[in-house]
Amino acid sequence: MTEPTEQTGPAENAGAGLPGAESDPGVAAHRGDPFAEQRAMARTAAVVDRGNRGVIAVTGEDRLSWLHLLLTQHVSELPADIGTEALVLDINGRVLHHMVVAHTAETVYLDTEPGDLAELLDYLRKMVFWSKVEPRDATGELAVLSVVGPETPTVLAAAGVDVPKRPHGALALPGGGLVRRMAWPGIDAADVLVPRSDLDAWWQRLTDAGARPAGTMAFEAMRVEALRPRLHVDTDDRTIPHEVGWIGSAVHLTKGCYRGQETVARVANIGRPPRRLVLLHLDSGDDSLPVPGDPVLLDGRAVGRVGTMALHHELGPVALALVKRSVAVDAQLVAGTDDRAAPAAIDPSSVVEADDPQRGRLAQQSLRS
Repeated sequence: MTEPTEQTGPAENAGAGLPGAESDPGVAAHRGDPFAEQRAMARTAAVVDRGNRGVIAVTGEDRLSWLHLLLTQHVSELPADIGTEALVLDINGRVLHHMVVAHTAETVYLDTEPGDLAELLDYLRKMVFWSKVEPRDATGELAVLSVVGPETPTVLAAAGVDVPKRPHGALALPGGGLVRRMAWPGIDAADVLVPRSDLDAWWQRLTDAGARPAGTMAFEAMRVEALRPRLHVDTDDRTIPHEVGWIGSAVHLTKGCYRGQETVARVANIGRPPRRLVLLHLDSGDDSLPVPGDPVLLDGRAVGRVGTMALHHELGPVALALVKRSVAVDAQLVAGTDDRAAPAAIDPSSVVEADDPQRGRLAQQSLRS
């Protein structure tokens, strides 16, 4: 593994080519010691610049009812000062967009994956019709800083920031922006959306309050440990929400009126998703690790795909992977091919089996009997 060098300031870029760095160009992959940064996220608190995320602001009196018709989450009655997660699906129920949502100061903010903003904003604008809403690109206005670790509330308070309630509480910041509590990637976390013009000042403010400077490699490693998927990295063009654990956190099963709802309801009630997201432990050196999109093989046959790859401070080389549901938990797998092939084993704790039969399946069985 390349020896890291010390980095300062929120906009420095470092770590190109290291595991966990390839998905976030334009922001720092590490601040000198990726493992120490992970340990801070696990034990105290660290701050990471995620300013490459796209931010959309939706204003107007119809903002909640209008978004309710387009997103998978129940947002028609989303209270002020609350956040959530949501998806946009295609007509077949496949995931097109994932976003983290916050409703505050009469505005709904959606922050999404780097590079996805233009397509998502274009879709939203095409769906305005007669609704009294105005979606706009707010990326030039706001940048995302994430504080991660059990001491997140202490850091926010020391920085003079009101601490929102868990989970997903969101509060407007004086001078613009907002702070939103998150349930992941670690024990506690908060996203602080700050005016981009004040990004350097906010970085200094949070580090002075006790947050260790960190890069995206540490954030991604903690996200992998938490089994939280990332769009485009841990998903492909066939992914449905059930496969990666977005039911509940980003999809509300009892709301209607959104594109792809039929697939969501059918799989939830009478089917099983064809794949599932698992954590893989890899037996490999740092120079022979798979990359996102590489196949997961069982006896030479592809049974899945590798997602986010990370070097974890305690677990070692690990990766998220989408594998066929039929793959046994104790199967001897190989992640990657050729010089990137690594023996892989599924972490049993990452596999959650449904204990209760689905209501739709029970109804079918009742009819047949």
